[in-house]
Amino acid sequence: MSSPKGSQIQKMRLPVYTRKGPLEVPSPSEKDWSKDDEEDYVLKDPDQELDSLPQPYRMINKLVNLLFNRSWEVIEEKEAAREAERSRIQPIVYPPLVESKLNSMPKCMAISQDYVFIGEANGFSIYNLYNAKRIGAWEKLKVDVASIWATDLGSEVLIAPVDEMGVIRLFYYYKESLFLIKAINEVDDASKQTTCVKMEVSLGGDFAAFLLQGSRDVWLDVYKLPKESWLKEVEYPQLTANAKKKVRQLQLNTIDSVTPDNLAMDAYTCFKGDIKLSLPVYIMKIKPPKPVSGTTFKSPLEVFAKIEDSYGLGSGQNHFIKESQWEHQEAIFNASYKKYLDGEWEEEPLSTATFHFLLPSCIISMPTEAKGPSGVACVLGIHWTGSHNFFLYSLHRTLKDKGGFPLGVIALPEGCFCQSIHFLKYFLVHKGQNVYPELPLKSKMKCLVLCTDTSLHLVEAEGTRGPTIRVLAERPVKYLNEIIRAVAPVPALPGMVLLFSQDGSVRLMDVAKPQIVCAFAPPRSYHLVVPWNPVFVVSSHRPCFLLQGDHPDEIEPTHDSRNIQNSIFYFSFEAYPLLKNVLGNVMISQSDFTDHTAFPQTLPLEERCERFLQERVQNLGKNAMKEQEHWNRLRRYSLFLQKREPQ
Repeated sequence: MSSPKGSQIQKMRLPVYTRKGPLEVPSPSEKDWSKDDEEDYVLKDPDQELDSLPQPYRMINKLVNLLFNRSWEVIEEKEAAREAERSRIQPIVYPPLVESKLNSMPKCMAISQDYVFIGEANGFSIYNLYNAKRIGAWEKLKVDVASIWATDLGSEVLIAPVDEMGVIRLFYYYKESLFLIKAINEVDDASKQTTCVKMEVSLGGDFAAFLLQGSRDVWLDVYKLPKESWLKEVEYPQLTANAKKKVRQLQLNTIDSVTPDNLAMDAYTCFKGDIKLSLPVYIMKIKPPKPVSGTTFKSPLEVFAKIEDSYGLGSGQNHFIKESQWEHQEAIFNASYKKYLDGEWEEEPLSTATFHFLLPSCIISMPTEAKGPSGVACVLGIHWTGSHNFFLYSLHRTLKDKGGFPLGVIALPEGCFCQSIHFLKYFLVHKGQNVYPELPLKSKMKCLVLCTDTSLHLVEAEGTRGPTIRVLAERPVKYLNEIIRAVAPVPALPGMVLLFSQDGSVRLMDVAKPQIVCAFAPPRSYHLVVPWNPVFVVSSHRPCFLLQGDHPDEIEPTHDSRNIQNSIFYFSFEAYPLLKNVLGNVMISQSDFTDHTAFPQTLPLEERCERFLQERVQNLGKNAMKEQEHWNRLRRYSLFLQKREPQ
């Protein structure tokens, strides 16, 4: 008779000892056996052991586990990125103040005075900055306008649109009348057509420079603009040579840009095509510096005779190195770096230029006979790609000079490739706030340099002190969507710049600290189709900027561009509380400089020298008193020792 307990014992499986790790053949010698052999075994339940799966299920199991592990790693990385994003201090994001809807897609924008000029298909349109109404348009092109510039000439505006063929035209806008001045580079033969890559107009509109590119070369054409003659010719057309011609006026339709379906006829722009204005005066043509080659001079005296008044010294063009010496150095270089030079090389692109008109200052020394009126640009500064020099050319001709000549050369930092340069209106930091001085300061300059690696630098130069460079933003490594694509200084806010990033965000940076002050963004339903090349414009006279936003995401794409709604968003700095206080204190008087010891560099040179001499005399007096006191102590100590000596 069997007992229940005995039957239960028969059904149970006894535990087994399983060795940890892989099995191996033990050593034949007992002395080599492990003393901790018992620790290598673990007691396991046979019911909990897993049987090995047969093929192909074993391979499927491995692939599923691998997929699960990789997915889990991606989830952990995204979760860590979200946590890091939550821990970051996000700036305040301000929405736009006004949204203006357009039926056509804007290609480019420009602001001057109270007008907005928008490049579109077949021409450009003129809008009012405040009520967003379309005042008029010029639509006589067969191609679209690719870029547009507008410069304030006082009560007039100079407009310069560039079409897709690269032809640039100058327009004169005066009292809601539009005049065509000239097409700078338009030719009859299409095979000889040049392309305008870039243009720049000096402050006040006295000079203009156009970077033109042909099939094999590139150069810079510089013109003097007769703006005084233009004003007389439009105010008194009967006094001009073209007064006998009948003036043809074309009234243009006006569209309410806020609601594109509404049409109005309460405003118009007259295009006066029969009135011929004075043409710009051609000054000079500047080409990129030629590659340095062997000298043609026979003596060093000829080299120095070529350099008049030491202008152009340091450019490397005038030297006394023979062709055989260049060939010898080239052979050494090719032999040293042969493994890097072997192989196919791509053709080098044409050189391009970054150029700016500069006002007179103590840094820019001008001959007495070449000096012009104050407030008018006197020098054109040019930097050519592939060169480490910054050339300065005079804009005023003299009796001895028949064109432009380099006034000096400034070497750029080695290894730094410049993408764009943005000059800032010089500002100071007063009680923790950026302010503009009441009077312009000489021999002081601040500019932003956006490099090709998307890093941002601040360069400062002051008088005889050497220039300094400071990194404002490194190239992001972790957050690649924050790569800076465009930079725009804000003249209404001292020391402030707008940063346009890869992800379409727009941030305002204080370059003095440096830190992000706030951000701007259109409504969530809008986005920027080309965030690496945003369409925007910052007003130089008003505290505002415009930003293009494309149609909402929920709108289905269509091939008819006329059915796509595009918007221009108007951001006013005066409407945001964080910036309202800054706009109210942007200027500091000259009296605060003289009374405040924080700005000794702003004082006149004579007063600075006087203060320096006074401080020097005071320091010398203090040192003399200390020396006198020291000698008095030594004398007293000497008398004390004499008294203690035995008689």
